[in-house]
Amino acid sequence: MIDRATVDKIMDAVNIVDVVGEFVSLRKAGVNYKGLCPFHDDKTPSFMVSPARQICKCFACGEGGNAINFLMKHEQITYPEALRWLAKKYNIEIQERELSDDEKREQSERESMFVVNEWACQYFHDILQNDVDGQAIGKQYFRSRGIRDDIIKKFQLGFALTKRDALANEAKRKGYQEEFLLKTGLCIKNEKGLYDRFAGRAIFPWLNVSGKVVAFGGRKLDAATKGVQQKYVNSPDSEIYHKERELYGIYQAKKAIVKEDCVYMVEGYTDVIAMHQCGLENVVANSGTALSIYQIKLLRRFTQNIVLLYDGDEAGIHAAMRGTDMLLQEGMNIKVLLLPDGDDPDSYSRKHTAEQFKQYIEEHQTDFIQFKTELMLKGVKDPIKRAEAINNIVQSIAVIPDPIVRATYITECSRRLDVDERTLISQTNKYIAGAREADNRQADTQPQQQEPASTVSTMAGLTPQDKEVERLLIQNIVRHGDEVIFSGLETVDGQIINLNVAQYIDYDLSSDGLEFSDELYNRILREAVEHSNDAGFKADHYFMQHPDPQVSQLAATLGIDSHQLSRSFEMKESEGNLRQRIQHLILDFRMDIISQHLKDLQRQLKEAGSDMTRIKALMTEYQDAQELRNALARRLGSDVIV
Repeated sequence: MIDRATVDKIMDAVNIVDVVGEFVSLRKAGVNYKGLCPFHDDKTPSFMVSPARQICKCFACGEGGNAINFLMKHEQITYPEALRWLAKKYNIEIQERELSDDEKREQSERESMFVVNEWACQYFHDILQNDVDGQAIGKQYFRSRGIRDDIIKKFQLGFALTKRDALANEAKRKGYQEEFLLKTGLCIKNEKGLYDRFAGRAIFPWLNVSGKVVAFGGRKLDAATKGVQQKYVNSPDSEIYHKERELYGIYQAKKAIVKEDCVYMVEGYTDVIAMHQCGLENVVANSGTALSIYQIKLLRRFTQNIVLLYDGDEAGIHAAMRGTDMLLQEGMNIKVLLLPDGDDPDSYSRKHTAEQFKQYIEEHQTDFIQFKTELMLKGVKDPIKRAEAINNIVQSIAVIPDPIVRATYITECSRRLDVDERTLISQTNKYIAGAREADNRQADTQPQQQEPASTVSTMAGLTPQDKEVERLLIQNIVRHGDEVIFSGLETVDGQIINLNVAQYIDYDLSSDGLEFSDELYNRILREAVEHSNDAGFKADHYFMQHPDPQVSQLAATLGIDSHQLSRSFEMKESEGNLRQRIQHLILDFRMDIISQHLKDLQRQLKEAGSDMTRIKALMTEYQDAQELRNALARRLGSDVIV
């Protein structure tokens, strides 16, 4: 367990802009920061981060909360794991007892796989640095590629011993379970037993965007493998690794990508590593596969500008063409650079400085549509083939979401291709209309999602409007719970007291035995009342930094204004105005309850049949409820027709 004092220390150290900025490219927007929401397919920045209030909120999908809520949702980790992540980031020591064997067994399968991968990464790296074979074979390979020791450490490169069960035996000796060695793909099992997948290979660990080891790539070093398959072996897909969702080097590159507002996309591990060593750090690799929508969305969190950087042979040209329409569709600005024939990013970066490489990129990179136009029409004289090529280019333009960018490309293509601009516009519109039709057909065939049972109100019959009154009351407790709205009240025994928002709501509701239909709301009210007399108690700070993530996330959501995240532009509300609003909301809440009660009585009267005794009792109760409802209506300033 992590004690409350340590939790408070962690939360006091946290800067939510720094935390969210690890995963989302943020831009200043007034007193706040704005970026693309990582929790839904965000086309325009709708994710706001408030450094003043230490909370974030997406105004499109509704996700938000404090730094812990953000990490739990984004990284799919538990509350303690999020605290440990923050403690590590801010160098705060956490004293925790050792888990028992039973508790270790109860840890999630996913976390166990991360633990095994982290150990394996350190094991491979240690072999490379300290083992005789690791130095003679593994390190010699990296040396032959010109890779420095600091870069070996930065990318946690390693070596797997040639003995087929070396890792398996060491892992078992350290107490790691065979189940997770198999599930991570570190080992393979056959009739002869357990053996290592990466034996005798140079190791390239894959780190996800938050720095966790999710997989490995292994390169065979024997000269006999040159030119044949299986030069590289990669971890299989698993619970924690899906190749189409990861990019090699993203963890090491993400800060540089944000700083440069650009990412270089290359093919392989050594391309990434060599460019880092050259001084170009905003580079990632998709490892020879076509770009997936998941990878594109991951990159778009950090930048909209991408340069596809490949060698100039046929394979490089083919690689540059893969996945480009998806990049355009996601609003990415694409440039293409084919290196001089015979060079790839690895070899070119080893022969040039970062400044020389950057200069070459600036001078030779080509806009993608221009690149595609020149490539597809080069030497084409047949009118039919030329028309097909132009149609292919127009299809790419049609997927661009920004109409201004799309129109600019059409104008440029009209000039380059010597085709009437109106013809290109007409064809572009046909492709756009066809894509929309296809989307609509797909939507029609999708089954309607059922709302989860857990979202159903615990009080049957409450309408959304009724629930909104409860929500507004609890929102005022979170925002203003500590603010006094009744000053100098005299009790029956002559004491002078003040009542804040939380105390008044609790007093008013409990006097008639009323409570909220949502137990979490009741809990927040109780805690606000319990802590009202604590020195320095501030309701919004207390609940937004609450150790229970359910409470802190709800508080953060309720604490965010629908139009802004900062109080800097809000006028300070007077005690009288706040009191009037709270009193009106409580009357609304009571009106909702009595209206619901009247509906229940009407239903019971219908079901009473000819039982006159029962009918008489229900009618008396109904008349009393009507009188109460009318009295409430008069106080609310509205008329009720009976």
